[in-house]
Amino acid sequence: MRILLQRVTRASVAVDDRTVGQIDTGILALVGFGQTDTPALPDSPAWPKMLDKLLNLRIFPDDQSSFNRSLLDMRGDLLLVSQFTLYAECKKGRRPSFSTACPPDTALQLFNRFVADAKSRAPAHVATGTFGAEMHLDLTNWGPVTILLDSEQM
Repeated sequence: MRILLQRVTRASVAVDDRTVGQIDTGILALVGFGQTDTPALPDSPAWPKMLDKLLNLRIFPDDQSSFNRSLLDMRGDLLLVSQFTLYAECKKGRRPSFSTACPPDTALQLFNRFVADAKSRAPAHVATGTFGAEMHLDLTNWGPVTILLDSEQM
Protein backbone atom coordinates (compact mmCIF):
# COMPACT_ATOMS: atom_id res chain seq x y z
CA MET A 1 0.00 0.00 0.00
CA ARG A 2 1.25 3.44 -0.89
CA ILE A 3 -0.12 6.84 0.02
CA LEU A 4 1.07 10.03 -1.60
CA LEU A 5 -0.17 12.80 0.65
CA GLN A 6 -0.24 16.51 0.06
CA ARG A 7 -0.97 19.21 2.60
CA VAL A 8 -3.59 21.43 0.97
CA THR A 9 -5.55 24.58 1.64
CA ARG A 10 -8.26 23.18 -0.62
CA ALA A 11 -8.79 20.26 -2.98
CA SER A 12 -11.54 18.81 -5.11
CA VAL A 13 -12.06 15.90 -7.46
CA ALA A 14 -14.41 15.84 -10.43
CA VAL A 15 -15.76 13.08 -12.65
CA ASP A 16 -17.46 14.00 -15.94
CA ASP A 17 -17.28 17.72 -15.04
CA ARG A 18 -19.15 17.09 -11.76
CA THR A 19 -17.47 17.62 -8.40
CA VAL A 20 -17.73 14.37 -6.43
CA GLY A 21 -15.57 15.36 -3.46
CA GLN A 22 -14.01 18.48 -2.03
CA ILE A 23 -12.28 19.63 1.12
CA ASP A 24 -10.91 22.72 2.77
CA THR A 25 -7.62 22.78 4.69
CA GLY A 26 -6.29 19.28 5.26
CA ILE A 27 -4.73 16.40 3.34
CA LEU A 28 -5.28 15.11 -0.17
CA ALA A 29 -4.20 11.45 -0.10
CA LEU A 30 -3.68 9.42 -3.25
CA VAL A 31 -4.04 5.79 -2.15
CA GLY A 32 -2.74 2.83 -4.16
CA PHE A 33 -2.46 -0.90 -3.59
CA GLY A 34 0.15 -3.27 -4.98
CA GLN A 35 0.01 -6.79 -6.32
CA THR A 36 1.11 -8.22 -2.97
CA ASP A 37 -1.74 -6.47 -1.12
CA THR A 38 -4.56 -8.93 -0.43
CA PRO A 39 -7.98 -8.74 1.24
CA ALA A 40 -6.13 -9.69 4.46
CA LEU A 41 -4.19 -6.38 4.44
CA PRO A 42 -6.62 -4.61 6.84
CA ASP A 43 -5.84 -7.29 9.45
CA SER A 44 -2.08 -6.82 9.10
CA PRO A 45 0.06 -4.55 11.31
CA ALA A 46 0.75 -2.28 8.31
CA TRP A 47 -2.88 -1.18 7.91
CA PRO A 48 -3.33 0.67 11.23
CA LYS A 49 0.21 2.02 10.96
CA MET A 50 -0.55 3.60 7.58
CA LEU A 51 -3.85 5.05 8.79
CA ASP A 52 -2.25 6.31 12.00
CA LYS A 53 0.64 7.88 10.09
CA LEU A 54 -1.75 9.62 7.70
CA LEU A 55 -3.83 11.11 10.51
CA ASN A 56 -1.01 11.87 12.95
CA LEU A 57 1.90 12.95 10.75
CA ARG A 58 2.96 16.36 12.02
CA ILE A 59 2.99 18.40 8.82
CA PHE A 60 0.94 21.43 9.87
CA PRO A 61 2.47 24.52 11.47
CA ASP A 62 2.07 25.52 15.09
CA ASP A 63 2.24 29.14 16.28
CA GLN A 64 6.00 29.20 15.57
CA SER A 65 5.52 27.84 12.02
CA SER A 66 7.16 24.50 12.83
CA PHE A 67 5.79 21.15 11.68
CA ASN A 68 4.22 20.30 15.03
CA ARG A 69 0.54 19.67 14.33
CA SER A 70 -1.22 16.73 12.69
CA LEU A 71 -4.46 16.46 10.76
CA LEU A 72 -6.09 15.35 14.01
CA ASP A 73 -4.66 18.37 15.87
CA MET A 74 -5.84 20.72 13.09
CA ARG A 75 -9.22 19.04 12.83
CA GLY A 76 -8.53 19.16 9.10
CA ASP A 77 -10.38 17.59 6.19
CA LEU A 78 -9.27 14.52 4.23
CA LEU A 79 -9.74 13.76 0.53
CA LEU A 80 -8.98 10.14 -0.43
CA VAL A 81 -8.48 9.29 -4.11
CA SER A 82 -7.66 5.82 -5.47
CA GLN A 83 -4.45 5.86 -7.49
CA PHE A 84 -3.14 2.62 -9.02
CA THR A 85 -0.42 4.55 -10.87
CA LEU A 86 1.52 4.81 -7.59
CA TYR A 87 2.70 1.32 -8.61
CA ALA A 88 3.98 2.33 -12.05
CA GLU A 89 7.17 0.62 -13.17
CA CYS A 90 9.25 2.79 -15.47
CA LYS A 91 12.48 0.81 -15.76
CA LYS A 92 11.98 -0.38 -19.33
CA GLY A 93 10.98 1.71 -22.31
CA ARG A 94 8.93 4.86 -22.18
CA ARG A 95 5.51 3.47 -21.32
CA PRO A 96 4.91 2.71 -17.63
CA SER A 97 3.89 -0.80 -16.69
CA PHE A 98 1.27 -1.33 -14.00
CA SER A 99 1.86 -5.05 -13.55
CA THR A 100 2.74 -4.50 -9.88
CA ALA A 101 -0.60 -2.79 -9.16
CA CYS A 102 -3.30 -4.65 -7.29
CA PRO A 103 -6.10 -6.24 -9.36
CA PRO A 104 -9.06 -3.81 -9.53
CA ASP A 105 -11.57 -5.98 -7.61
CA THR A 106 -9.23 -6.38 -4.65
CA ALA A 107 -8.10 -2.75 -4.83
CA LEU A 108 -11.74 -1.59 -4.69
CA GLN A 109 -12.37 -3.67 -1.56
CA LEU A 110 -9.23 -2.34 0.09
CA PHE A 111 -9.91 1.26 -0.88
CA ASN A 112 -13.49 1.11 0.43
CA ARG A 113 -12.27 -0.38 3.70
CA PHE A 114 -9.57 2.30 4.02
CA VAL A 115 -12.17 5.02 3.45
CA ALA A 116 -14.46 3.51 6.09
CA ASP A 117 -11.62 3.22 8.60
CA ALA A 118 -10.48 6.77 7.89
CA LYS A 119 -14.01 8.11 8.31
CA SER A 120 -14.27 6.41 11.70
CA ARG A 121 -11.12 8.19 12.93
CA ALA A 122 -10.80 11.41 10.96
CA PRO A 123 -11.41 14.65 12.83
CA ALA A 124 -13.52 16.39 10.20
CA HIS A 125 -14.94 15.94 6.70
CA VAL A 126 -13.73 12.97 4.60
CA ALA A 127 -14.40 13.04 0.86
CA THR A 128 -13.45 10.63 -1.93
CA GLY A 129 -13.09 10.37 -5.64
CA THR A 130 -14.77 7.64 -7.69
CA PHE A 131 -12.85 4.37 -7.89
CA GLY A 132 -11.88 3.45 -11.44
CA ALA A 133 -13.15 6.66 -13.00
CA GLU A 134 -11.11 9.21 -14.90
CA MET A 135 -10.84 11.95 -12.32
CA HIS A 136 -9.69 15.54 -12.45
CA LEU A 137 -8.10 16.90 -9.31
CA ASP A 138 -7.87 20.56 -8.46
CA LEU A 139 -5.79 21.48 -5.43
CA THR A 140 -3.73 24.12 -3.76
CA ASN A 141 -0.72 22.41 -2.23
CA TRP A 142 0.28 24.28 0.94
CA GLY A 143 4.02 24.50 1.29
CA PRO A 144 4.38 22.63 -0.96
CA VAL A 145 4.34 19.56 1.25
CA THR A 146 4.17 16.17 -0.49
CA ILE A 147 5.12 12.93 1.30
CA LEU A 148 5.12 9.30 0.16
CA LEU A 149 4.15 6.61 2.67
CA ASP A 150 4.82 2.97 1.78
CA SER A 151 3.52 0.08 3.91
CA GLU A 152 6.66 -1.90 3.10
CA GLN A 153 8.66 0.75 4.95
CA MET A 154 6.49 0.76 8.08
